[in-house]
Amino acid sequence: MDLLFSTCAAIAVLATALAISRPDPVHALLNLIVSLLATAGVMFSLGAALAAALQVLVYAGAIMVLFVFVVMLLNAGPEARERERRLLRPRYWLLPSAMCAVLLAQLLYGMATPAVAPAAGIAVEAKAVGIRFYGPYLLAVELGSFLLLAGLVAAWRIGRMPERTA
Repeated sequence: MDLLFSTCAAIAVLATALAISRPDPVHALLNLIVSLLATAGVMFSLGAALAAALQVLVYAGAIMVLFVFVVMLLNAGPEARERERRLLRPRYWLLPSAMCAVLLAQLLYGMATPAVAPAAGIAVEAKAVGIRFYGPYLLAVELGSFLLLAGLVAAWRIGRMPERTA
């Protein structure tokens, strides 16, 4: 599992550096998704399978898809079609694809090896997380979902506004 941890940590650092350094927002978001998946691999290698699953579902799944849709809405126009044509070149997809392939190999390796027992005090059961989400923190979870919805509506509205000519 040390190999799993080291590889996922290295991919997370590399993908995060690429996400920060890319000028194109779509490339930055795709690298950020790879970074979040690698972080989930780090959590899995430490024995926190539930935290890794939540990382994949909530961050790499829901929130990053929302970010990608917002970027796509805000970049509408004739320039966007030219940018999309440029983004399909293989040189832009080679490094993220290689990092994803390494993460997939690590996932298959982790599934083939026996399960790792979590360290004492780290194990969190799904029932305890559900009770917390829908117990005392229900209002915070609902407010967060309304905030994401408001951001999506605002991005849609900004993307649909006509350009002003001065």
